[in-house]
Amino acid sequence: MEHHHMGVPGPGSVHDRQERRFHFREREAWVVRLDPRVIDVPDAREPRVGDDPTPPRWLDALERRVQGSPEPEEGFEVGHARECSDGLRYAPPDMLTCRHYREGLLEEETPFDPLEVAAARKAGTRVWIDAIEPTDEELKQLQDGFGLHQLSIEDSSRWGQRSKVEFYPEYVFLVSHGLTLDAANDLSDSEVHLFARQGVFVITVRRQPMLDFGPAIKRMQREQEMEHEGIGFILYLLLDEIVDGYLDTIDRLEDLSDDIEERVSAEDEEAASEGLAQDIFHLRQTVVRFRRLAAPMREVLDLLMEAKGIVTPTLTPYYRDVLDHTIRTTELMDNIRDLLTAARELQLAQVSNRLNVVMKKVTSWGAIILLPTLIAGIYGMNFRNMPELSWTIGYPLALGLMAVSAFLLYRGFKKRDWL
Repeated sequence: MEHHHMGVPGPGSVHDRQERRFHFREREAWVVRLDPRVIDVPDAREPRVGDDPTPPRWLDALERRVQGSPEPEEGFEVGHARECSDGLRYAPPDMLTCRHYREGLLEEETPFDPLEVAAARKAGTRVWIDAIEPTDEELKQLQDGFGLHQLSIEDSSRWGQRSKVEFYPEYVFLVSHGLTLDAANDLSDSEVHLFARQGVFVITVRRQPMLDFGPAIKRMQREQEMEHEGIGFILYLLLDEIVDGYLDTIDRLEDLSDDIEERVSAEDEEAASEGLAQDIFHLRQTVVRFRRLAAPMREVLDLLMEAKGIVTPTLTPYYRDVLDHTIRTTELMDNIRDLLTAARELQLAQVSNRLNVVMKKVTSWGAIILLPTLIAGIYGMNFRNMPELSWTIGYPLALGLMAVSAFLLYRGFKKRDWL
């Protein structure tokens, strides 16, 4: 970003302050899309150039958000995926973004303004409010502006909700979870709350880590012939992307499970078992949490398919396909959990077997040493009348007896594979 100062005002100039204007090079123009109202922002954090003694002013809240929000890094999605964000501004966290749609096409994207939203609704424009980590005051604005029920607002203010769908007289409230694995193979939960009213509005509430709406928006723009299906089509796009993400995550979990199975059955048990119990426990914990968050999606789809006002006959096959993927996800999760349980039991059995081998060796060597010790103990007794003590061959005989007994015991244990 380059900063170019405009001309310095001289005495008597109508410009009573120096302005810094933000200009974007062509290669940066696609990175950040700013609303036209905030392109020119006076930078009053530095003194004005010139002789005007007027002290610098501080930026208001909106200007601080615009200047303070970092540019998205490569591959980082806040509002949309980059490939479908032409003309869209990346919404910074803690901000409400309003997108205006007409006949499935995006007309404009602006910061949330209740008056503008009311005017757009009167004009027949469908609005999509994307709230990223909203405050209680912002949720209150949404409740007052769209007539949302207090119970659904309370649910939306509390994260960690179970996947569910609730039907209110004028809108639908949906909670869903986008689940992925991060670089450390920990489960990342992107929880999304959605309010939708047929042909009027869609409100999404997200927080970090945020679910990428880019693929769903791209499909919505590509399949405009389905736009007349209303919120049922929008819900389908969102749920289909979420459930497809489940299958991708399941593939990674299966790879991790296969790796654990190979380590359990490895020939070099000592090296393979290092940290194996912790890895099995961690992966099984991830699978259990995944299932707890993903399994309720089946109930959500069943309820939506029963709502004839939302899922039309045209959309029924699409929802049935998502339901089939959800059932498949549940079955695959159960398979992985069973495999991990079996791997854990096998690993414990191997540990027990190795302990048995060690105990057999210790017992064998103890028995081998026992007889020579017994012989030495007998002839070490301090009695006056012990005939063998006066024998010339008594000492060699005792040593030979010790060696023969030890050899016979060693051969017997070796034959039984105890040594």
